[in-house]
Amino acid sequence: MGKIREGLLFRFAIIFFVFTVITLFMSGVCMYFSQMASYKSEREASIREVADYLEMVLSVDGDDFVNYQNHFKECCLTLLVPHDFDKDDIEDSRNKYEKLFAAKYPGKVLGTDISFDELSEDLKDLYTIYKHQYYLYQFEQARKRFNLAYTEYIVLGAEKPERLYDVMYVLDSMRDERHVGGKKYIELGITVEHKIDEHPHEWEAWTTGRLPYGFDIFDNEYGKDYACYLPLVIKGKTLGLIGVEVDILKVNKEIMNTSITQMLYVGLVLVIMVALLLYFIYYHYISKLSHLKDSVKLYTQGKNAEVVNDIERNATGKDEISVLAMQVSSMIMELENYMQNLLETAKELQDTQRRADAMNELAIKDALTGIRNKTAYDNETQQIDWTIAEGKAEFAIAMVDLNFLKRINDTYGHEQGNIAIKRTCYIVCHVFKHSPVFRVGGDEFVVILKNDDYKKRDELVAEFKNQIAETSGNKDLKIWERVSAAIGVAVFDSEIDTSVENVFRRADKAMYQNKKEMKAIRD
Repeated sequence: MGKIREGLLFRFAIIFFVFTVITLFMSGVCMYFSQMASYKSEREASIREVADYLEMVLSVDGDDFVNYQNHFKECCLTLLVPHDFDKDDIEDSRNKYEKLFAAKYPGKVLGTDISFDELSEDLKDLYTIYKHQYYLYQFEQARKRFNLAYTEYIVLGAEKPERLYDVMYVLDSMRDERHVGGKKYIELGITVEHKIDEHPHEWEAWTTGRLPYGFDIFDNEYGKDYACYLPLVIKGKTLGLIGVEVDILKVNKEIMNTSITQMLYVGLVLVIMVALLLYFIYYHYISKLSHLKDSVKLYTQGKNAEVVNDIERNATGKDEISVLAMQVSSMIMELENYMQNLLETAKELQDTQRRADAMNELAIKDALTGIRNKTAYDNETQQIDWTIAEGKAEFAIAMVDLNFLKRINDTYGHEQGNIAIKRTCYIVCHVFKHSPVFRVGGDEFVVILKNDDYKKRDELVAEFKNQIAETSGNKDLKIWERVSAAIGVAVFDSEIDTSVENVFRRADKAMYQNKKEMKAIRD
């Protein structure tokens, strides 16, 4: 026994055993933390993407969301939003609001004929309840779809100095209960204190109006959460913060199991290879390892999962190499499934983006004429205001107003009035075909003249007036098709104009002057 212990083979065996144990342990630890780091990085990137998506959901509503938030802050303690609701309930809430609006303000359009502040209190409440259900549903679906710990929309900074660091939860994907009259509603307007030293990135996002670099980290009953905060900015004003939280340490147990399994099998293979004779190793193991190596190489070159069948056919016996081969075949199939899941996830994200783009397109499109609407005009003017601030603006605005629309509607009906609107729209778009045209009111159109149309504005205005004159005097057309319209043009002057609104007002004034001139000619 003493001679065996003194033998070189025994000493090599002891050295190899210690080296193997240390190597396996270190590689297993590195593998585990490497996968953990990769998972953490992926989750941090994903929550930023989710925050961007939720910011798009809220900001696409523009003034509608501002109206919702203002009324929510005023009446959150009295609003009764059902605790349990689904998509059908959201549609029911919307129908209740629209039905009451139509009954109280027939023929009027919110934001055009009547402002939100002019609505009755019960209508404001119905509107806010409907919008709250819609927005909250979107936040909850995002949390579930992307396996997040939490999603929220909050407003920071209380009006009272002593409560300066209070945070109000406007949209909270974890619904708290409130019981009124035996029914269950959502507890709204929950306000808590968020200290700056505990939520530094949250307050940085609020004070700067920009997405901060880094995350707030919390240890709570849900685990270790990483929180990202994205400011919601509408028309240059920061309204609140979109918060997205993820449990960064909630990793699938397969990470640990896979690391341990791979470490054990590699260790067994190393021990067997050293212990066995060369011939035995070659005959029973090296040939299999060589075949497995070729199969894996073939897979890495062509990514053809059919090599799995070949691997499994040659994995005869119950030795470690055969087990390893089966593990490799299993790993290849898992990789294939993982890649397939990634492709499906990418497709789902693309489909979501397409739907979001379609919603955005509908939001800026006029339903009657198909041209861009008032929301699109506001977005365009915001872009032009930026170029004005940079000193690079050169444009003009043409204001077009359809005459006698009310008379046509009252005398011949709204269908004929719509025909008159669309015919006027056609003439405007035909004449100013290289410029963006917007329908900003029932009978009002705005054209933003740039480039060649800007240079030829006088010719285009004359052409427009000629076409209007020919159309209104054409006896072959029906009365409502003989449209008459006034036009006014104003050119941006850097000496007097500080915004698009200044130019718009002069164009509007010029249009009304043209309307008076047309009336004088008729009289």
